[in-house]
Amino acid sequence: MLLVYYPKCSTCQKAKKWLEAKGAEFEERDIKENNPTKEELKAWHDKSGLPLKKFFNTSGMIYREMQLKDKLADMTEEEQYELLATDGMLVKRPILVGDGFVLTGFKLQEWEEKLG
Repeated sequence: MLLVYYPKCSTCQKAKKWLEAKGAEFEERDIKENNPTKEELKAWHDKSGLPLKKFFNTSGMIYREMQLKDKLADMTEEEQYELLATDGMLVKRPILVGDGFVLTGFKLQEWEEKLG
């Protein structure tokens, strides 16, 4: 599995600790240093079954500064992928990518259902 996270984010730290406590094997990737590419975001979005909006960090400063709440509806998916790929801080985190699933954000119940 791949855990894409921001080390200073408390939710990301909780997710990482939870995975470690489960004895899960995973690779770590700092989203600020190694932002997901447009291609990765497309693949993860397809695999997740989630609306693309779920990949945006809607509580982040950049999201608010850019007033994306009002702009996303007028953007194509392609434009949204391109925007997400410009800055890891725009991307919802943590993201857990596994065989056959992608989870965005750390919702304990969802993670337990997928990983047991």
